[in-house]
Amino acid sequence: MCSIVEHHCDHFCINTPGSYLCRCKQGYILNADQKTCSTQDLCAVEKHACEQICVNTPGSYVCQCYEGYELDADGKSCVVVDYCALDNHGCQHECVNTKDSYYCRCHPGFILNPDKRTCGKPDYCSLQDHGCEQECVNTDDSYFCQCQEGFRLNPDKKTCKRVDHCVEGNHGCEQLCLNTGDSYVCQCSEGFVINEDLKTCSRVDHCALSDHGCEHLCVNGDRSYTCQCFEGYRLRNDGKTCKRKNVCKSVNHGCEHICVNADNSYVCKCREGFVLREDGKTCRREDICKSVSHGCEHICVNEDDSYVCKCHEGFLLREDGKTCRNKDICSSVHHGCEHVCVNADESYICQCYEGFALREDGRTCRNKDVCNSVDHGCEHICVNTDSSYLCQCYEGFVLRDDKKTCKSKDICKSISHGCEHLCVNNDDSYTCQCHDGFILRQDGKTCRSKDICKSVNHGCEHVCASAGDSFVCKCQEGFQLREDGKTCRNKDLCKSVNHGCEHVCVNSGDSYTCKCHDGFLLREDGKTCRNKDICNSVDHGCEQVCVNTEDSYICQCHEEFILKEDGKTCRYKDVCNSVDHSCEHICVNTGDSYVCKCHEDFILREDGKTCRNKDLCKSIDHGCEHVCINTNNSYSCQCHEGFVLRQDGRTCRRCTEGPIDLVFVIDGSKSLGEDNFEIVKQFVSGILDTLEISPKAARVGLLQYSTEVRTEFTLKQFSSAKDMKKAVSQMKYMGRGSMTGLALRQMSERSFTETEGARPFSANVPRISIVFTDGRAQDEVSEWATRAKQRGIIIYAIGIGKAIEEELLEIASEPSYKHLFYAEDFTALEDISEELRAQICEALRESPHQQDASSGRLHRTGPQPSGPESTTIAITDVIDCPHLAVHHKYLFEDSHIHSTTARASKDNDQCKCENLVTFQNYATSEVRKLTQRYILSE
Repeated sequence: MCSIVEHHCDHFCINTPGSYLCRCKQGYILNADQKTCSTQDLCAVEKHACEQICVNTPGSYVCQCYEGYELDADGKSCVVVDYCALDNHGCQHECVNTKDSYYCRCHPGFILNPDKRTCGKPDYCSLQDHGCEQECVNTDDSYFCQCQEGFRLNPDKKTCKRVDHCVEGNHGCEQLCLNTGDSYVCQCSEGFVINEDLKTCSRVDHCALSDHGCEHLCVNGDRSYTCQCFEGYRLRNDGKTCKRKNVCKSVNHGCEHICVNADNSYVCKCREGFVLREDGKTCRREDICKSVSHGCEHICVNEDDSYVCKCHEGFLLREDGKTCRNKDICSSVHHGCEHVCVNADESYICQCYEGFALREDGRTCRNKDVCNSVDHGCEHICVNTDSSYLCQCYEGFVLRDDKKTCKSKDICKSISHGCEHLCVNNDDSYTCQCHDGFILRQDGKTCRSKDICKSVNHGCEHVCASAGDSFVCKCQEGFQLREDGKTCRNKDLCKSVNHGCEHVCVNSGDSYTCKCHDGFLLREDGKTCRNKDICNSVDHGCEQVCVNTEDSYICQCHEEFILKEDGKTCRYKDVCNSVDHSCEHICVNTGDSYVCKCHEDFILREDGKTCRNKDLCKSIDHGCEHVCINTNNSYSCQCHEGFVLRQDGRTCRRCTEGPIDLVFVIDGSKSLGEDNFEIVKQFVSGILDTLEISPKAARVGLLQYSTEVRTEFTLKQFSSAKDMKKAVSQMKYMGRGSMTGLALRQMSERSFTETEGARPFSANVPRISIVFTDGRAQDEVSEWATRAKQRGIIIYAIGIGKAIEEELLEIASEPSYKHLFYAEDFTALEDISEELRAQICEALRESPHQQDASSGRLHRTGPQPSGPESTTIAITDVIDCPHLAVHHKYLFEDSHIHSTTARASKDNDQCKCENLVTFQNYATSEVRKLTQRYILSE
């Protein structure tokens, strides 16, 4: 129902069967219209017993005291601590408490009257020799000289002059014109000196004229110089030396656990219980054996990123890598082996001595080689059998009947008989024989053919003639035998073959060659002929030169000409020299035309002819104070990090010299301590040193808060850093409670009003607040931090020590990585100060207008606090309800809450009305008890 009807519920809409109910947030009650919600006034409905003031908190209330009083230990009654709180004790300006009394003090620029209570402005004009020629006028803390009508104050700020020659004449001064008696002189602004023409000015090189002491870079400014650092470094508070930026934040360090800055680099470290690996970045556990269930039967040994199991002496590790077995089973049992017992994994085996084999019983042994142990009498080979032996013969032999001696199977095969054709066995010898058509020679081994020409492949091309034991080849008439002694060739090949020669065939050895008539050349085919001079034999059409090629011709051009695409006519090679190209720098020929190009360090303009310098910054006197950047056909001036460009577009000023309204909100609670409060004051002074304090530039105010909020000075109270730092040094430590929300409220509603010195929104001056805290607030901070950010105030939150990160996230503007700073102790304040100055400078440089209200939206994205004294429980039991999206976070101190919440989360039907109501009642009760305990303990 909640999603399909206009329920008009002020806070939450909860579905019921066929309808819906409206519910309110924690600390609110449902009004009579059953739709809207109002704050629950527990101070009015319960008996609070507060002696002076009762203040409602979500689900409970706290007691507070009037100004000048402090809450007693019972949390209800009040005791006097501030004598000045009672009507300021009659002091007109400020009442200052002492140990047992008080005294009155005047605002800067006033002095205490004899009644020791009221204040009056001093008459500086009458108290000292002011030197004014005409009129002296008192200011808050000094005086100034003023001239009568028709006169103007001279540059000495004391004497007056009637005539202004500078206005009346065309003086031609580049910067300043100064009236003198009857004329004028030109002068230069601070940081410049007059040139010889007595009209123009040149910048003073302060870096060259003084021993600037800058560790890295010296940069000239209008009045003096500033020191700057190389990239990756940041200027220290002394304004001269440099230190490395936070290397861990500025590089991708790759440390698995912790990155620690070390001089100009960083080192990776590991959390407790881990050690750094050899790569210097990743970590491994010191004792993996203790941190895992290793399952080792005997011993677990750590090994780099893992562990190995080992066994006690006398045992071996099994294949499972965890359990162990006895190394020597043979010694531990009665094995019964005749010769040798050998351990084998989980058991043992019997083995025999060399020359013996194990019998089938697996324990006793027999001799392996009977042949070597007896006189066997075998002529060739003795072969062992199971318990005996037998004789065998070599291949090609057979065993005789005595079963010991051997005879050959085939004598012809068993010896090298030497027979050319056939070997024939006959009893214990052999004879050689020849194939049919052959006869045995006298050596009794070789054979010869009866007709050699018929019996061999003689290879004669024409005729074979027998000659004793061999033959000769002969040729027919008209042929002659070649050198190979077998083939024949015709005595005149040109006549005997179709040679194909176009002109002449010439015999050459076993072949022939074709030749051409005079005036012709043989083509590559070796048969046909072509005319030697084609150019003279055809109409070639070449404009200048015809050159014969193999079977054709090509046209060529005279020197300084090149052939056109038609392959016949010619054009001039150098078009650039033959036409008026108008190229400013270089003309380059391209085919039938040309292109213009520029000298090195120049680029061609769009007209394709003229050139411009690539680096205008180097080629002209650009006048940029810091950096000149080339932009297409021009250039622009830019400034170094930490500076912004002035309206003249050339000179630079520090980004902190610009207009800014800044209010410090400083924690003065008792948890801080006086020593640390002094460190915080030094921190504030350090920030002030970087700002140009003046009514037109930076205006600074400061609030200190404890149980109450005290305005130390407003945005309009001081106009110089000296007076402001003096006020900071004299600031008295309050040393009581911690009402951070109350301080944020005063900062948001009062500190940035025009009444207290803030410039109007229409002036587009950034409004910035730096909130410093070292512990948990005793009141609600989220609402007032959100309101301040919605009003366009940029808030930087600085937390030290016990500061709660969730509260810091609620206070700081987004993104939190730029606006939230935290350190475990006060030694890190210098680094925080430098980083804070850089972030404020970046914010002022990037956004000159007021921050959009949307940037003040709050997102709870930070990690939750943890520790032994408190536990954060995210109560999300109602998140899964279809039409109710609520997520509360409560902080409980009792560990038993875990089990209660866990049981509630197991309820499968969490969206039932009764479950939701039970849950809300439980949460309300726990928050009320927690709030009461926590505030009273503070």
